[in-house]
Amino acid sequence: MKAMRAVPLSTPVCVARRWTPSTSAKTLSSVRPVVSARAESSEMMMWESLRQGLDEEMERDPRVMMMGEDVGHYGGSYKVSYDLYKKYGEMRLLDTPICENGFMGMGVGAAMTGLRPIVEGMNMGFLLLAFNQISNNCGMLHYTSGGQYSVPMVIRGPGGVGRQLGAEHSQRLESYFQSIPGVQLVAVSTPRNAKALLKAAIRSDNPIIFFEHVLLYNIKGEVGDKDEVQCLERAEVVREGTDVSIFCYSRMRYVVMQAVAQLEKEGYNPEVIDLISLKPFDMETISKSVKKTRKCIIVEECMKTGGIGASLSAVINESLFDDLDHQVVRLSSQDVPTSYAFELESATIVQPSAVEETVRSVVG
Repeated sequence: MKAMRAVPLSTPVCVARRWTPSTSAKTLSSVRPVVSARAESSEMMMWESLRQGLDEEMERDPRVMMMGEDVGHYGGSYKVSYDLYKKYGEMRLLDTPICENGFMGMGVGAAMTGLRPIVEGMNMGFLLLAFNQISNNCGMLHYTSGGQYSVPMVIRGPGGVGRQLGAEHSQRLESYFQSIPGVQLVAVSTPRNAKALLKAAIRSDNPIIFFEHVLLYNIKGEVGDKDEVQCLERAEVVREGTDVSIFCYSRMRYVVMQAVAQLEKEGYNPEVIDLISLKPFDMETISKSVKKTRKCIIVEECMKTGGIGASLSAVINESLFDDLDHQVVRLSSQDVPTSYAFELESATIVQPSAVEETVRSVVG
């Protein structure tokens, strides 16, 4: 692969329009994550939608490449790159040694010299071994080089609490990475937004940490066509309501909606917002919802201490305090290592019954 000259990093952009050669390197206007009305859709599982998005971007832009453990011949731990090495070759689907700090650093270097690498962590918990490269290099090089280099790379892979995977394979790293200057955090939740957001992340000039939940790869749903690209910095209103605003992301979207199905039968009308962008928060959507319902609940799989919910709660209290009729309530995982035993594992994370009980308590 021929290295290309790096382009200076733009300000954080909101990519949500069709790509053309004339707009690929430009900052695109910040708009809602609404795509072309004539976009065709098909149904597939999330891992398939991610694979399709990756395939389309690699075909569109020869600078896009992927590296990580078993991403080539094996096709990735959850088959996101299955068989793509046959189409694009072993150098664009690069199998690496089991050395996260090594191939993360290689990805940063590739991005600095003009490529658009996607670095897969076989499990997001393993990326703690590459924390130095992500924080001191990936997030800071544009600033410390005085704008001479950009780092247009995507760091992605499976994370979250699975099914009896044990503590080390059940990490939620969003809380670790949210304080790093210079990186954006995105958490996908459906086949449609997974593909559209991956395409946007690959096209962004900013380093993006892209969270995929290990239990959502087989979720099935509609997916847009190859021109559908979603805004990286916009939340999604999953359900409109008037009683209380429930903010969630990733797998907790489904936990919340399971609770909402029961709450609707009892006459409650909650509003559900999928945050998607964990850094920066979409304060426009969040503010609009809080001002409407005047109550909010944050539901996350992250730990309660220092988690995403803690940051969001602080921002809401600082900027929307006068619009609240009730204190902000957080439902988070217990501050303990995740157990392998199924019953203990379930007890550490938020269940639909907890959401139902909290809504009844807050709304009355």
